[in-house]
Amino acid sequence: QVQLVESGGGSAQAGGSLTLSCAASTYSRRCMAWFRRALRRAPGTYREWVVRIKTDGSDPVYADSVKGRFTLSQDNAKNTVYLQMTSLTPEDTGLYYCAARDPMSDGTCPLYDWAYPYWGQGTQVTVSS
Repeated sequence: QVQLVESGGGSAQAGGSLTLSCAASTYSRRCMAWFRRALRRAPGTYREWVVRIKTDGSDPVYADSVKGRFTLSQDNAKNTVYLQMTSLTPEDTGLYYCAARDPMSDGTCPLYDWAYPYWGQGTQVTVSS
């Protein structure tokens, strides 16, 4: 069982920055990912994949919508991953979730929310124009 706790959400102006944190109770040999759900979507519906990485730091993959603006980093000593978000736009508004799972049998990390069994509670990001 893995517990994930997100923090760092809040409000920003368009063009501004925010950094989210996700502290994991355990951290070894896992896939870590950030997803987000736009406010217009009801709870329980699809969460858009933002970025995912292996906890050894390999294989970071970003969604096209955030590439070049968002950066995922990690502090293994603190079992924490960070999502630095810059050049924010109103379209980045939503509820951001941290997720974790063991790697797939081929060693890769999936990009779909349904493939992740462990989730944080979510942290709200609001970007105003």
